[in-house]
Amino acid sequence: MRKTLIIGATSAIAQDLAKLFAEAGDAICLVARSENKLKILADDLQLRGASSVAMQSMDVLEYERHQSVLDTAVEALDGLDLVVIAHGTLPDQAACQRSPGLTKQEFEVNALTTISLLTNLANYFEEKQRGSIVVISSVAGDRGRQSNYVYGAAKGAVTIFLQGLRNRLSKSGVNVVTVKPGFVDTPMTADFPKGALWASSERVAQDINKAIDGQKSVAYVPWFWRYIMLIIKSIPEMVFKKLSL
Repeated sequence: MRKTLIIGATSAIAQDLAKLFAEAGDAICLVARSENKLKILADDLQLRGASSVAMQSMDVLEYERHQSVLDTAVEALDGLDLVVIAHGTLPDQAACQRSPGLTKQEFEVNALTTISLLTNLANYFEEKQRGSIVVISSVAGDRGRQSNYVYGAAKGAVTIFLQGLRNRLSKSGVNVVTVKPGFVDTPMTADFPKGALWASSERVAQDINKAIDGQKSVAYVPWFWRYIMLIIKSIPEMVFKKLSL
């Protein structure tokens, strides 16, 4: 029986992942802001076969609670094997360009809170000498683009942090997975026009689950985003500046 902590558990991708974990019989601890949403999800996971479901309400900006939430999850599950960090927001780029305060807020939610949580989690798993840490970053962090560079910069910071963390923890038998989704059809992107490159949260969750089982280091989901971003990253800066991406 795997013992799994999910932070940002009520996001669309996290919910679909949690369902897969429940069907596999995991013991799960859910962390998110909304107690009502947590309760609904917890009841669903019980029905799907989770061996146990605990839950905690927390706003990730409550830095002072990060360690205590981890400690409570460890106590509730009698240890941890897997942690998934899935919280985040999708900022309004134009609004951020007008407001340094909003830019700072969005960077904090999408980068600094994750880095804080990872610092505590890394110390826990390093001591245990085993386990997996999975973090949902984004293809937006692979190269700064005018359409979403505030979000991209935050996710890029998380991606670089994870690279160093993976290098550190690999010596302790701990796997760190950086997940880089492309366009995902979720409530957060409901107002965006959809096209062929968009994937459902269910499809993305399935791909993430395979990456966890396969002990991957970096997972582009769906897979074709690896090659799309390879092309985007290879465009010379002189040309890139003239594009509207």
